[in-house]
Amino acid sequence: MKSFSYVAKDTAGKTQKGTMEAENAQEVLQKIHDQGWFCVSYTENLGGGKKGIYKFKTKELSFCCRQLAAMMSSGLTIVKALDILYKEQEKKGAMQCWLDVYEEVQKGATFTEALQTKDGAFPDFFVSMISAGESSGNLDVVMNRLSEHYANENKTANKVKGAMIYPIVLGILCVVMVIGMFTLILPSFAGMMEEEDMSGITKALLAFSDFLTTKYLYLIAAVVIIVIGVRYALKVDSVRMNFDMIKLKAPVVGKLMGKIYTGRFARTLSSLYSSGIPMVECLERSSRVLGNKYIDKMFIQVIDEVKQGQPLSTSIQKTEIFESMFCSIIYVGEESGTLDEILAKTADYYEEEADSAISRLVGLMEPLMIIIMGVAIGLCLAGIFPMLYGSMGNIQ
Repeated sequence: MKSFSYVAKDTAGKTQKGTMEAENAQEVLQKIHDQGWFCVSYTENLGGGKKGIYKFKTKELSFCCRQLAAMMSSGLTIVKALDILYKEQEKKGAMQCWLDVYEEVQKGATFTEALQTKDGAFPDFFVSMISAGESSGNLDVVMNRLSEHYANENKTANKVKGAMIYPIVLGILCVVMVIGMFTLILPSFAGMMEEEDMSGITKALLAFSDFLTTKYLYLIAAVVIIVIGVRYALKVDSVRMNFDMIKLKAPVVGKLMGKIYTGRFARTLSSLYSSGIPMVECLERSSRVLGNKYIDKMFIQVIDEVKQGQPLSTSIQKTEIFESMFCSIIYVGEESGTLDEILAKTADYYEEEADSAISRLVGLMEPLMIIIMGVAIGLCLAGIFPMLYGSMGNIQ
């Protein structure tokens, strides 16, 4: 498939621009004509069909799933539902993506196959759930579950963003205040005392102040290099795995992160398993949703043991990632044969725990920022007071 950009006119004379995937230029013209538009111009995009693919956010996926569920529950076919859905999209990228899916389904492809042609636009979890829904014949039910799942994910993301506002503002204020004290206030006291009469801490603080005012470009360059270096380092699998492991093993923070991961894992596993997806595939996809390389590595052993017939509760407990209570709940579900129901109830409980953990995790940042500000002010005063006392002694 090649990617083409086009400019067309609709029946009202309005200009329509977008991209589409097609085998050749003739197919581009045919697709534009099928929409009742007149093609003004088109160009082939270099770099393949994946370039410029629209990536859906959780809020958009929740909305689209809810619409599709409502339409299919009303008796509409998936083809007609997709036809209505793509026309209601406000963003051109989303409209084009759903249009391509609609056209593939209209040609005879399954909904899952059509989604797979838009590699990168939809999450693997979304495609897996759709595949399970098509196989079991309850696609509308799966759509409702997906809508709830992505609504919860969006709610959690918004909570994190909202909770992070105060620490971020406090952090910026902290940095501005420290720079202001060391570049504006401290240098103004430098002439009050001879250098040989200054204490060691005063000399060190004045040297740091001089560095900030005269060689700040070096500091900015160092910060940029460190940030870029850390970002590239985290792309290395071994480094990322160690970093993710530290997040789980760290005191206080590790316990909170464990609750967050348990909540997400429980909800994802519940959604997948209750949709009829085999347990092995559920575990593979559930671990990937967490976005933690260390957990991915630990789950390789879990999946192997489950394939060999080991109970899931026993295999998960060996990883020491999740709480023992969660492993016990899974054990009860396996023994009673109601694992899907118990997972759904457990997911509700752990999502509330995850929300609390996020709030506590963000709350830890606030006193940390205050401590940093206090230390900076204390150091600055420790350098200023000796000079003030020295100048007062000279006046006497």
